[in-house]
This record gives sequence, C-alpha cells and structure tokens, in this order.
Amino acid sequence: MDEYESLPNTSVAVNMTAGAVAGIMEHCVMYPFDSVKTRMQALTPGPGGGGVGKVLYKMIRQEGVLRPIRGVNAVIFGAGPAHALYFSCYESLKDKFKSARPPINHFVYGAAGCVATILHDGVMNPAEVVKQRLQMYNSPYRGVLNCIQKVYQKEGISAFYRSYTTQLAMNVPFQTIHFISYEFAQSITNPDRIYNPKAHIQSGAAAGAIAAAVTTPLDVCKTVLNTQQDGAKAQGMIDAFRQVYMHGGIKGYFRGLCARVLFQAPATAICWMIYESFKYTLQGKQGKQDKERDGTDIDNGANGINQNSPTLASRSNNFQGAGLYFNNHTSSPVLLKVTTS
Repeated sequence: MDEYESLPNTSVAVNMTAGAVAGIMEHCVMYPFDSVKTRMQALTPGPGGGGVGKVLYKMIRQEGVLRPIRGVNAVIFGAGPAHALYFSCYESLKDKFKSARPPINHFVYGAAGCVATILHDGVMNPAEVVKQRLQMYNSPYRGVLNCIQKVYQKEGISAFYRSYTTQLAMNVPFQTIHFISYEFAQSITNPDRIYNPKAHIQSGAAAGAIAAAVTTPLDVCKTVLNTQQDGAKAQGMIDAFRQVYMHGGIKGYFRGLCARVLFQAPATAICWMIYESFKYTLQGKQGKQDKERDGTDIDNGANGINQNSPTLASRSNNFQGAGLYFNNHTSSPVLLKVTTS
C-alpha cells in the first residue's frame, strides 16, 4: 500500500491550509477566463461580442493588458477562507459518514458537498459581487475598496447577498455533481486512492466541465443579480430568469457556456491537484512527526524500566532461562518462546 493511504486521517488544520492555497491558486490562474465569462453573460455586453478568444483580445486591446485581471484581489481575500471551510467541512463529513457500501457513498459525497457549499458561499458571495462589478465593461468603480464603499452606500449591506439564494441554487447542484463526478472518476483513474497527480487532474477536469455545463443557466442569472446593469436590474432569482428570457430567449440562459467550461475544467483540475499535493505533503510531515514522537516515548519508557526496575530486569532474565530450558528438554514444539533483547 502506498504511504499516502497508510497515513492517518488529515487534521482540520491540514485540510483548511491545503484548501485555502488550492482555492486561491484556482481562481488566480484562471481569472482572465472568468472575466470573459462575466462579459459574455451580461445582458448588456461590451461592444463587439464574439467568442471567448475574441472577447479576451478586445478587452486587452481596448482596455489594457491588466483589464482581464481587474478585481482579482477581491477573489484572493474571499477564496482563501471560503475554500478552507469548504474542504475541511467536506473531508470531515465524508470521513464521518462514509459507508462500506460504494453505492451509498455517492449520496454521502453529494450531501457533504452540499453542506460545504453553504459555508463556502456565505463567505464567497460578497467577493463575487465586487469581482463581477469590477469585471464589467465601463465599470464605474476605481477598485475593490471603492466598489465596496459605493455599493454599501447606494444599495446597503443586502446588495452583497442579493444573489445568495441563486448562488446556492446553482452551487448546491454544481458541487453535488462535481463531488460525485470526481469521486466516480477517481474510482476509475485511481482505484487504489493513492496520491496520483495525473489522476487528480483528469478527475478534477472532467468533474468541473460536467458540473459547469449543467449549471450554466443558473450562473447567468447569478451574474445578472450581481451586476445590476442599467435596464437589467433584477430583484430576485425569478425576476433574473425573466430578465434573461426577455433579453435573449432560451439561448440567453447559455450565454458564456464555452467560457464557463473553459474556465471551470482547468480551474477544478488545478484546485484538486494543489489540494491533494498540499494535503499529501502536510499529512506526510504530520505522520513523520507522530512516528518520531511515538518512538521517543517508547525509548523513554524502555529506558525507564531498565534503569528503575532491576527486579523486572531480573525476572526477564529468569524468563529467558526458562525459555532456553523448554527448548532443550521438550519433545514437542512450544507455543511461546520468551526472550529478551
């Protein structure tokens, strides 16, 4: 068995640390594609339109090289704690309720993902609002702090959670599909559940692509609620669905589908690969420290007995002599051979 599988269950601190690093890296590396997705999903998009590559090219050409990463610092501050809660909650619930029967585990993975998503979105939703408002074409905000201040002054604290129910309505099925797909893919690409970066990347990419494609209509509605553009101000999830249909019909619900899949598949692969790598490294160090501490305790205990208990040492020598006697004088094998080192 690989050392990864023989290690004890990871601690909450290990899961939170690995999750925070994975979440930040996932969002930062793929952030330009997320900006493109937001632009494509807007009911009043920027000039030109077109596919993913065309929109990204026009953003850079017309608004500057740094335009696709505007608002990334809001994601960094939100993704760290959000993903720390997300992965620690998922791992804890999965380990607690995992069954010996594989079919039941699919429900366990899905349920654990749902609970983890509620915690994740509670932290991440305000960051999503700020991020998407900064990503829009002709955004009136100078930066993250300016956006927070103006949104709060004009719309109140509720503006940061206006899309929370839609976010949950999207992310609960997204994460349920994501975790079930990931664990199913792992059962094929990594049946021994060892540390295997290639398998983690493949399983993560497949799970992210499937979940992203299925939940795109809800993501479009979330964007409408977060951005609140002129002429497209929605007050709730149902109103957002109505606004999307009015502006684009059925096709409107699938705006930015390619950009969302192109963002989510590699982002999920990066997230799982980094998470599993950090968990493997931190878990290995924790296991090594535990072994060293246990070895020291055993040595100290043995030294204490040898130094402080001459009577026990004498008895041990007597038992050794008895063992030698029986070995030399019995015609049949003995069941127990008592020796001392």
